[in-house]
Amino acid sequence: MTESDRIAVITGASSGIGKEVARSLAEQGFRILGIGRNPKRCAAAQVELREVGGHAAIEMLCADLSLMREAERVAEAIASLTDRVHVLMNNAGGMTSRLALTTEGLEENFASNHLGPFLLTEKLLPMLRRAAREATEGSVRIVNTASDASEYVPDLPWDDLQMLENYDAGRAYCHGKLANVMVARGLAKRLAADGIVAHAVHPGPVDTNFSSHAAESVQARMATLALRTPAQGADTLVWAATADEPGRVSGRYYFDRAERKPNPRVEDENAVDRLFRESECLVAAALASRR
Repeated sequence: MTESDRIAVITGASSGIGKEVARSLAEQGFRILGIGRNPKRCAAAQVELREVGGHAAIEMLCADLSLMREAERVAEAIASLTDRVHVLMNNAGGMTSRLALTTEGLEENFASNHLGPFLLTEKLLPMLRRAAREATEGSVRIVNTASDASEYVPDLPWDDLQMLENYDAGRAYCHGKLANVMVARGLAKRLAADGIVAHAVHPGPVDTNFSSHAAESVQARMATLALRTPAQGADTLVWAATADEPGRVSGRYYFDRAERKPNPRVEDENAVDRLFRESECLVAAALASRR
């Protein structure tokens, strides 16, 4: 199988890090199915990426992954375009400044950073498994864009995962990013027999619009940091998705193409299993509320 036969699904592909990941994989010959929330940005990104993608096919799909029905819908759209996926890049995310509930009753931060990607991954697993049956072992991969924010909290608030009773936007973001790393670890275990690799990556502080809806204090702090370009932030994500070395292991947490020690909770198999169970319940309840 050549790279031109391979298909990458990339969330948050209409801008920032995700668009740079899409650009890099398109240049390598991957067919790109990008997902973005804003229709205008999606259209502009599709034109831009097609100009640099050479012979690679590039298509942008619009979906708001804070809504579980949208995650389901875009998964169905992807299934109508292909029967296999070789790389799933769960990159979309953001920060909020206050408690806000989606129309499905979920806390927006946790829904967009964790639950939406969690459900999308579940829905795409049949296509990932199909690709893995025909591909070189370890070449089919799931990569979650995490953050060193995952390291700043001691644990998840198990009695109130969405922090509905005692909300703090900064901690909510940290919890969502910790969930990203824990899910990568859990997927590595669950998908080992299928030959599918899963990793999480901290891209470093990057100059994107992801914090544009964050609290003013967060935006002020970001302004003091030496920010990377989106292309620099995308580098380790692309490496984790395509290089030989990360294809020989699974469930790792990377920064600057090197393994980084994760939050100790990631090493707790019982906690990882519990996160999967709790997430499945929250997703099911959200989907039931909209039927």
